[in-house]
Amino acid sequence: MPRISGFVVPDNKKILYSLPYIYGIGLSSSKVILKTAGVDKDKTAKDLSADELNKIQTVIERSYKVEGNLKREIGQNIKHLKEVGAWRGSRHSRRLPIRGRTRTNSRTTRGNVRKTMGSGRKSASEKT
Repeated sequence: MPRISGFVVPDNKKILYSLPYIYGIGLSSSKVILKTAGVDKDKTAKDLSADELNKIQTVIERSYKVEGNLKREIGQNIKHLKEVGAWRGSRHSRRLPIRGRTRTNSRTTRGNVRKTMGSGRKSASEKT
């Protein structure tokens, strides 16, 4: 199994689809990385030579933030928003949706809690 940026990528897939397993690299940036490194995108990850892996590694180190460094930077940005007292920072601290229609389309952040009018309501036949 090839290791790129300290992360083991799946070896039975094409390298084009194996690189997005690294946090911070998507499919489009994977295409750019392989084109810059001069590696065929149809090769499987286990068929890559050590030289090709080194080329991919240097391109990623030179131009992209991945894994721990990227997560650390995102965390610092969120911490900065909280310290400044920005709206987005306060939404982050209360674990609420940051953007968009926050009343209904926020199940990801809320944890799929369904808050509707009739949920948890007693039936009319029961005594209150």
